[in-house]
Amino acid sequence: MTTTTRRGAGTEAGTGPGAPAGTAPAAPATAPAGTAPGAARRPGTVARAAAGGSEIRRHELAAFLRSRRERITPEQVGLPRGARRRTPGLRREEVAHLSAVGVTWYTWLEQARDIQVSVQVLDALARALLLDPSERAHLFQLAAATDPTPASSCTGVTDAVRELLDQLDPLPACVQNSRYDILAYNRTYAHLLCDLDAIPAEDRNCMILIHTDPQWREAVVHLDESMRLMAAKLRASMAGHLTEPAWKMLVGRLKAESPEFRENWERYEVVANRSKTKQFRNARVGLLNLTHTDLWLSPELGARMVTYAPADATTRERLEKLYALALELPSPGTAGSGLRR
Repeated sequence: MTTTTRRGAGTEAGTGPGAPAGTAPAAPATAPAGTAPGAARRPGTVARAAAGGSEIRRHELAAFLRSRRERITPEQVGLPRGARRRTPGLRREEVAHLSAVGVTWYTWLEQARDIQVSVQVLDALARALLLDPSERAHLFQLAAATDPTPASSCTGVTDAVRELLDQLDPLPACVQNSRYDILAYNRTYAHLLCDLDAIPAEDRNCMILIHTDPQWREAVVHLDESMRLMAAKLRASMAGHLTEPAWKMLVGRLKAESPEFRENWERYEVVANRSKTKQFRNARVGLLNLTHTDLWLSPELGARMVTYAPADATTRERLEKLYALALELPSPGTAGSGLRR
């Protein structure tokens, strides 16, 4: 996906050593080296071992961040190189700016200070440092945090559901959660609005794609109406998830990257999920008129299977053609299957 928009963690750059909203950094440790705050008051080898392990983890995290920062050129993230650059890769203040955290706070992180790091900040750092999925997982593991994005896990999609998705081809179908993360999809859906296999797993989210991905946006015939409707649906769904990090990360990212989302979000409109006919402009087969239906996979209205049935004979023929074209393309998904995970 091609976008030059900076991704932040929900705070403004240059705001000092504070972490993002809702996360206050602890004061730098003043206990002796190898001892976490309060450990000296907890006698016993278990406390000392835990403190030593925590310090080792912080130093590994600091070294990893430095190594990733030094390998990225300013040009890779859209920054000017300048004539007097002596630092290999990016400067600390540049990483802080790209991640929307304070420079002092990020410096403390690279110095292995004992400060708290929220999942929002870890997500922003992973994006700013262009980490691949393995590096992202390593970052969260070093920080002793759980990655809330769908890239880290794909729960709720059973083998039976994947088989059903496969059998629905050439009808486009996918499984989404209430946050619009795309958890699984079949071959036709993979090429319905963009080349979904080429999108990083953490970016496979309908809200993100309709607001930031040029190919996806070009395929949606009624783009402005769709963006407003989806913002209203997201606000309705979020009522039960207001304190969950993954939801706050999604809204924060959309606000940072999309003026259209910010405008629609401030309308405070809410809309329940409903079936409707949608029009997509596919680059390979042309205009598609599709009837959208949600099939709920759990009683608490969490994951759902999203299906698109042809609304006319021409669309049915074009879906069959799209599926035939998809079969000819390389499949980076599950070996021997049209399923993507």
